[in-house]
Amino acid sequence: MQLRHVKNLQPAQPNVARITAACWSPNNKRLAIADHYRFVHLFDENGEKRDRFSTKPIDSRGPKTYMVRGMVFSPDSAKLAIAQSDNVVFVYKLGLDWGEKKSICNKFVQNCAVTCVCWPHVRGNELLVFGVADGKVRIGTLTTNKCRNLYNTDSYVVSIAASQDGMGLISGHADGSIHRYYFEEAGQLAGSAKLCVNPCVPQGLSWGESVAAVGNDCKVHFYDPRTGAAQQTFAFEVNDDREFVTCAFNPSGHSLVVGAFDKLRLFNYNMKQNKWEEGQHKFFENLYSSTCMSWKHDGSRLVVASLCGAVDMYDACIRRYIYKGKFEFTYVSHSQVIVKRLSTGTRIVLKSQFGCEIVKVHVYRDLYLVSHSPTTLLVGDLGSCKVSEVPWNGSGQEQFVFDNPQVCMVFNVGELSLIEYGRNEILGSCRTEHMQSHLISVRVNDSPDLDDDKRQKIISYLVDRQTICILDLVTGIRIATIQHTSKIDWLELSKRATKLLFKDKQKQLYLYDIAQQTKATLLNYCTFVSWVPNSDVVVAQNRGDLCVWYFIDTPDCVAIVPIKGDVEDIERSDGKTEVIVDEGIHTVAYGLDESLIEFGTAMEDNDFEKACELLEQITITPETEAMWQNLSQLALQDRKLHIAERCFAALGDMSKARALNRIGELAQRAMGEDKVMSAEGYQHYSVRAQLEILNKNFKAAEGIYLERGQTKEAIELWEDLFRFDEAIAVCEAKQSGDAQKMRKKYYEWLMETRQQDKAAELREREGKWSDAINLYLQAGLPARAAHIVNTHQVDNLSQQQQEAIATALFRAQMYDKAGDFFEKLATLTSRQELNNRAIDAYKRGHCYRRAVELSRRAFPAYTVSLEEDWGDWLCAQKQVDAAINHYMEAHQHMKAIRAALNSRQWTKAVQILDQQEQNDPTVLKYYQTVASHYEENHQFTEAEKYYLKAQLPKDAVAMYTRNNMWEAAHKVAKVHMSDQQISDLYVNQARQLELQGKFKDAEQLYRKIQEPDLAIHMYKKAKKYDDMIRLVGQYRAGLLGKTYLTLAQHLEKEGNFKQAETYYVQVKVENLAGEEGVQEGWKAAVNMYRQAKLWEDAIRVAKTHGGTGASRNVVIAWALELGGEQGSKLLMKFGAVEQAIEYCNNRFLFDTAFDLAQKAMPSMIPQVHLKHALYLEDEGQFKEAEEEFIKANKPKEAIEMYIHTHMWPDAMRVASAYEQNAIPDVLIAEAKFAFERRDYEHAEQFFIEANEPKMLINLFKEAGMFSDAKRIAQTHAPHLLAQIELDEGQKHKDKSPAQAAKYFDESGDYARAVEEYFKVTTDHVPQDTAVEMWVRCFHLCLNHQRDNLPIAKKVLIEKLMSINKFEQAAQLLEEMEDYRAAVRVYVKGGSHTSMGKAHTNMMWKKALDLASNVSSDLENYVQEERLQSMKTAGEGTGIEQLYPEAGLDFYIENGNWDKAIVLARKRDEETRTEVAARWVESLVNEGRFEECLEIISKDGMSMDFRFYTSYASMAKGMMPYLKADGSQDLLSLKNGLYNLLEQMKKTGQPREDLQIMEKYLWVVHRYAMAHVMKQDGLTEYAAKLMVSVCRYAGIVPADKAFYDAGMAAKEAGWTNTGFVLLSRFLDISEQQEEDDPNINQLENADFVESDVPFDFEIPKEPWVAAEPAEQARQWVLSMSVDTKLAQTLATVKCQKCQAPNWEGSTRCHQCWDELPECVVTGFPAARRISCKNCSMPALKEDWNRFISKKRSCPWCYSQQSTIFNES
Repeated sequence: MQLRHVKNLQPAQPNVARITAACWSPNNKRLAIADHYRFVHLFDENGEKRDRFSTKPIDSRGPKTYMVRGMVFSPDSAKLAIAQSDNVVFVYKLGLDWGEKKSICNKFVQNCAVTCVCWPHVRGNELLVFGVADGKVRIGTLTTNKCRNLYNTDSYVVSIAASQDGMGLISGHADGSIHRYYFEEAGQLAGSAKLCVNPCVPQGLSWGESVAAVGNDCKVHFYDPRTGAAQQTFAFEVNDDREFVTCAFNPSGHSLVVGAFDKLRLFNYNMKQNKWEEGQHKFFENLYSSTCMSWKHDGSRLVVASLCGAVDMYDACIRRYIYKGKFEFTYVSHSQVIVKRLSTGTRIVLKSQFGCEIVKVHVYRDLYLVSHSPTTLLVGDLGSCKVSEVPWNGSGQEQFVFDNPQVCMVFNVGELSLIEYGRNEILGSCRTEHMQSHLISVRVNDSPDLDDDKRQKIISYLVDRQTICILDLVTGIRIATIQHTSKIDWLELSKRATKLLFKDKQKQLYLYDIAQQTKATLLNYCTFVSWVPNSDVVVAQNRGDLCVWYFIDTPDCVAIVPIKGDVEDIERSDGKTEVIVDEGIHTVAYGLDESLIEFGTAMEDNDFEKACELLEQITITPETEAMWQNLSQLALQDRKLHIAERCFAALGDMSKARALNRIGELAQRAMGEDKVMSAEGYQHYSVRAQLEILNKNFKAAEGIYLERGQTKEAIELWEDLFRFDEAIAVCEAKQSGDAQKMRKKYYEWLMETRQQDKAAELREREGKWSDAINLYLQAGLPARAAHIVNTHQVDNLSQQQQEAIATALFRAQMYDKAGDFFEKLATLTSRQELNNRAIDAYKRGHCYRRAVELSRRAFPAYTVSLEEDWGDWLCAQKQVDAAINHYMEAHQHMKAIRAALNSRQWTKAVQILDQQEQNDPTVLKYYQTVASHYEENHQFTEAEKYYLKAQLPKDAVAMYTRNNMWEAAHKVAKVHMSDQQISDLYVNQARQLELQGKFKDAEQLYRKIQEPDLAIHMYKKAKKYDDMIRLVGQYRAGLLGKTYLTLAQHLEKEGNFKQAETYYVQVKVENLAGEEGVQEGWKAAVNMYRQAKLWEDAIRVAKTHGGTGASRNVVIAWALELGGEQGSKLLMKFGAVEQAIEYCNNRFLFDTAFDLAQKAMPSMIPQVHLKHALYLEDEGQFKEAEEEFIKANKPKEAIEMYIHTHMWPDAMRVASAYEQNAIPDVLIAEAKFAFERRDYEHAEQFFIEANEPKMLINLFKEAGMFSDAKRIAQTHAPHLLAQIELDEGQKHKDKSPAQAAKYFDESGDYARAVEEYFKVTTDHVPQDTAVEMWVRCFHLCLNHQRDNLPIAKKVLIEKLMSINKFEQAAQLLEEMEDYRAAVRVYVKGGSHTSMGKAHTNMMWKKALDLASNVSSDLENYVQEERLQSMKTAGEGTGIEQLYPEAGLDFYIENGNWDKAIVLARKRDEETRTEVAARWVESLVNEGRFEECLEIISKDGMSMDFRFYTSYASMAKGMMPYLKADGSQDLLSLKNGLYNLLEQMKKTGQPREDLQIMEKYLWVVHRYAMAHVMKQDGLTEYAAKLMVSVCRYAGIVPADKAFYDAGMAAKEAGWTNTGFVLLSRFLDISEQQEEDDPNINQLENADFVESDVPFDFEIPKEPWVAAEPAEQARQWVLSMSVDTKLAQTLATVKCQKCQAPNWEGSTRCHQCWDELPECVVTGFPAARRISCKNCSMPALKEDWNRFISKKRSCPWCYSQQSTIFNES
């Protein structure tokens, strides 16, 4: 924090003039200063003095000898408390505005001097705290003007300070003690406590982040405000600072200013390190002591007063900056920022109530503030100056919406949070993805003027686009949820949140009454809708009509105004409301009836008088009539009878108006009689009764009369209404009058008035059933007559009466009553034929439910027919969905399917279809219908599924292609169609798309079937050449150039030269390999334009693609075609004469060139002759060429021509005639020619003649002819002899070994040649040359130097082998007849795989051939080495071919089981099963148990005892993976385990091994046979097999065992069993979520009466996937609330001890009697028979039913027949 001096408010005096007190008002608008003269000076926020007044002594007539000891503003800034030393505290009322009258409103007189004062923020402005000299801290209550002790101490109160939140205070005393007090509102227990003891008197005391105390020891002490522990102490020199008198924390509590001598010391709190740090102190000369200081409550200013009366204002801030040029941000502390609008000067203080550091401040819409701290979010409204701070842990991606003036909406990761301005808590939150402001509406009605039931905070928002949620933000209760059929695109709550308007995508407008939970349609078409501001009036536009609902409680009453245009907005100001309509050119304002608008507001405020006055000013219309009606009802409820009377009079209901007038008079009389207030007159019983009668609440009126003992009036009430039955009831209840006489009179009156029905009721109550029945029949109420018979069991009816009742019921078409009558009568009389008649009546009345219930009891066989009739009737009534189950009950599956499809219950239809014969044509047709539905709804995966079930894969493919889903289409086609079918289908579809112009889609199909040529042809035919080129480049890149060329030629023929040019220029010669006579593309384009006489285009193309030279060639060609003067002009125009001549020369058009040169550029004539000469030279016309060379003045070129053609005489002739200097050159050239032909004599002659002996000598030296060189030198150049001899010696010295060897070899010096050959390496010569030299060396040794042969053998063989020349090395050894060494070299070459397969095979062949000719042991050696080499190289196939036995072992050793098993299958059965067993053993070791199934399915199981353990491990590992859905070949596994178990029994394996293997076998048997049973329709047996799996929990992982068992029971409809088993599964799953699953935590009560194990191990990881587990959990939860569910296992009695046992238990839990397991069902086999082959037991009924299906034993698979004799 930094302090900057702003201004001096009051100058210093020349003497002591102590400022005794200073304080800022909480609203930051006033500063009060109390001076030495007891005056209070008032300054405004800018430091300008605005007022002052003198303080008063305790005795107004006494002297002013007191001092002001303290001064503080009230929390509302309207009062000022002044503590004085004359034993009093005055409270002055100043008001909030300058100029208000000041007065003393409170006076607290004490017994001793008041020393200090503070005003905590508790209970508003009511409590004032001050300290007195006797050590007491007292509290004054302003409302009562009384004081009491807050707490007592024994020491003088020196200072007092309140906490930052105002809920606590501390006081400093003369003994150094500091006491703390908490008020109850602070969340602490009220009371005082001694906080700590300061080393000196705490003259200065303040409470911020810590408690700070200063005194005359020049030390600053910081204490923990909670514990009082000393935190830090800062000590300073007394000589420098003298003493500390005062200190003050800034409002955030994070900075402290201490007043010292001539300086201010600053201390700042480091929140990161949680400690206080000293800041830079401020020195002020002549400040002297600071007597008091005060912080402005926003922390922006500090006022310091001195001993000499000076008052200075300081600016206090950490930093300050301008935001967007509109706002000034002043950080007065880390947790407090002052935001000032520069244009108006208005301020708002952003302060973290939790002391958190404010990181950054944003301003939205120039009105709303948003700021973040590490743990909170602050939002503020600059208009209302309200700030809110809420805990926040956001993502940093929050979106803020400020459309509502009362709340800020914050969207964060799909969650909407609402923050009400001025409240430091989140108002509410909800989850929604729809963040648009028109899809969220919030209403906050919490005005103090409202009743509690109307203070609401409501939000409405979209859960999804079709669901509205209305939430009470105060309670968090969901008020309503509105499900809508269309997407909603606008919603808004009314002003008081009692109604909700919303509009959907269909433009329909709806009104939802929140209290009544009802929805009404306002408009079927609406383009604009809005609530009128600050009212509950609705304005909407329906096409050309403006609709206004002035009283929305009656939505049928709407005012309609025709308009032209569209409504834009609603404006309400200056007492009028207008609807702004845009009529195109201009806007028009349509005024609304302000009286009607205000009427709604008055009704909301219950101001019925005003509402009535407003309505009286308006003409009666249907809309206002409804308003009158509503006002009358509310007035009646509120006992405002005069208002209600006026309403009914306005409505024309004079009877009610007169009645109310009469009731009013009655109330006046009651008031006069009882002498009560007028309001109490309406409470008189007679008035209240008449009001109830008026409202037709007769029972309530009766009750009022009877409460007051007015029985007579009650009876007269009913008699006046002709309700004698009620009068009789009152008479009987109160025993007043002759009830019997009244009853008789009532009966006679009923008969006279022909009310037989009432008379029948009277007789029925009297128990006269027969009379009542006859009267009901006379009244035409046969149902009531039948009801008497059924209810009272009247069995003495005659046949005639029965028929009469039945006939009357049938005549009245009351068939259900007739049926009920016959049914009850049949029960009473035991006549079965009446049940028939009852069913017939029910059918005629379509009461099928009753008919079916009766049929099930009386005629079960007839039930099926009734169910079908029921379904038919429901379909006729368009209740197709309800008919489905009845058709199922009637076994009419096709009708059920048809009903499901017609009712669009697709899932139900599919469930039924899946249970039918899948190849039935009708079923296939329905599958197609289902698939078409899913396709229409774009559920393509489901559609595909059912197209395939309908055996229509082509339709599935067509569906995908229609929707451009090529990958999916191809996937289906590939699986379900042949390649040819796919191709034909795609081609046909592509051609259809082609006809429709959908070329891209057609291309996709062609590409899917790898027919790009068809696509290319399609694009070519459609003249879409760019797409054609694209495909050619992608699929036929080699033909791309030819395609470009073909297209260009085609377009050229059509005359489309521009397009042809585009393709020509793409042609490259290198892309047209094999095409003769084709030139580069751009040249073809040039030729095209040339042929078309479009020379300008030809020039353009040539220049663009061939450069300037090419364009000039075109110009030249054009000029040549024009010829003559035109051609010359053209060339001159393009400046290309020279190029034209050059062009002609290059084209051998020499005549034209001569012509051009002569006409336009004569200087080029020699050049033309030269070019012509060169051309003639190439053509072999040397004479003509010579002439042209001479004309071109180039005789030397003619000489070179003759030299080149070895025409020496002609060359000499021309040289002699035209170029004498060239004669030696001719002689030298002829000499070299002769020397090359070894014509040394002529060469020597010509060199000597040309005087070039040195050249001749050099040629001899180069040819190694040193003797001839010496001879010539002796004659013609003696000075070169020494050099020749030196060169001769040097020649051999500089030779490489290869050169030297070759030289000595050619010279016959074989010894030196061999020596040099030994030195030759591949560094000297190429490898092949080196090999040749080494072979030559070997032959020299063999033929001429045999002494060197052993060395040659060692050296040369190693050299050849080092470069992988094994064949040559071996051949040399063969020549030496060292065959064994040769074989070893061949073997080494064969093992060297880098030489290639063919080479190594050749090496092995040669080795084997040579070895076989030498010895058998050498041949075996070669075979062994070759086998080892192939193993090392991993050549399994080769080993298999050459060494079959070794091949199998090789594959096994290397884990190549696929090849090993293929090889084993070619052998005997034993080998195959052994290899398969070893493979299984390998997979088991790797934990790949499921893969073992395929091996066992194909190759069976070995019975070798070596593999028992492996198979047992495999079976154990397979337990978690077993499935009963047929996806696994479990029958093969079961058969293998069965045979293995039998073999183990034969070989005497340990008993425990047999037992565990048998358990594995039983488990596999259950899973395998369960699927078989399902396939054969034996679903009950399949369910029993799977349910009994739970007995093997532990063998099968426990969670899987109970899940599979429970799901099987659930699918079989055994709800109780399924519930118990799946509950067990869920208990196990919950234990699996624990770190250490404990079996003891499971509840076993449900399984006590079963043999299901309790002591199994719970797997740590679940074996049931999360999704099916969750589905099971949901099913169990849904069933747990079913009161009909038994939630127990089904039991049977033990045959031995009669104890109840679970029906699936094989062992009694009480007597332990055991029954064998049924091999068919897995349940106990009580009445059992046995298989004749394997003796496995089974229940007789189950066995016979299974055998009738399968004809074989389910255990051993032997052929069996049904058995009828139990074993």
